[in-house]
Amino acid sequence: MPKGSPELTKKRKEEILDACEQIYRSQGFYGVTVKEISTKISLTRPAIYNYFETKEEILLGLLVREYEGWCGELEELIGLAKGLSCTGLSAQMAHTLEDKETLLRILNMNLFEIEQNSRMERLAEFKRQFLRSIHAMSGILRAYRTEAKDSECEEFWQTFSAFLFGVYPFTVHTEKQIEAMRLAGVRMSEPTIYEMVYRCLVKLIGDKEPLDVK
Repeated sequence: MPKGSPELTKKRKEEILDACEQIYRSQGFYGVTVKEISTKISLTRPAIYNYFETKEEILLGLLVREYEGWCGELEELIGLAKGLSCTGLSAQMAHTLEDKETLLRILNMNLFEIEQNSRMERLAEFKRQFLRSIHAMSGILRAYRTEAKDSECEEFWQTFSAFLFGVYPFTVHTEKQIEAMRLAGVRMSEPTIYEMVYRCLVKLIGDKEPLDVK
């Protein structure tokens, strides 16, 4: 880690993550390189390596930042869930993800490669945020349905987490994908992230009995 105040270190990391997100959103996983990031900020490639060892660690840092923001929004909902209807709570939870395209894209498309090429301590940072999201989702369900059992909470967060790994491909399509589906005769719509998440949550939260998985 480079010498300097914690404030400067945090500032430099944020600069790197901001540049990474800009490149990732426009060029995708393979467009992100340490060299490309260095052209967008005031740090050289060797300087960037003082903060992150690989481009995958930078992307993992970006995912951690996205999760931190999302978890904060979920935690705020715990105090509101008791007074909401099923549709109202589903809407509020869906709103926490409607601007999280970067989070969903990484989860859906690149997480395996990122985890494989990141140090254990970096990966553990992400897993801690993932655990935080589990606690928040369980807290929301318990606040909404006070009689919810531990098994119901576990089924809820497991099912919803698995669902999140497939949202992005159904809500964001390239022109090439759209044309290919047209040629193949695939009838499709393009729901928003909010719409997809809302529909899922209405079904999950509305089910008062544990899922019968056989």
